[in-house]
Amino acid sequence: MNAPDLTKRPPRSMRARLGGYIILPRMLDKGRATIAGLNGEYHYNCPLDAHFLTFIGIDADALREQLALGKGDGEILNWISEHAKHPRTPWEILQWSAYHENRAPGSIEQREFYHQMQKDVAPQREDVASWADLLDLDDYVSFGGKA
Repeated sequence: MNAPDLTKRPPRSMRARLGGYIILPRMLDKGRATIAGLNGEYHYNCPLDAHFLTFIGIDADALREQLALGKGDGEILNWISEHAKHPRTPWEILQWSAYHENRAPGSIEQREFYHQMQKDVAPQREDVASWADLLDLDDYVSFGGKA
């Protein structure tokens, strides 16, 4: 299996897409790294991953089993298409991905977590508005970048 070492670099951005799906490439990186014991601070099947898993109707453990077989991104995408409980049309995928690319914290608890995370990473930045913005910034700063 070709697992990324997430102790040395971050997973792909949640904005990266596979089959039109946002979040999926990042989740696959975290899953492969977890299987190889190279996930560092990253967690497979976290709340972000759950958005994708729920939308498509795939079990996280079943997907992890497929990753453990060493399947590449294209093979995983085919497996997802064949096993999704909620098959999606291209326009549904496009709308769902656009929503999640721009999604901001909803609940008070999410907002508090989000704002604390931003304070820790780059409190002076005024251009951080979505989860995607914050995760990209956190990944960048966590691996030596300057906010």
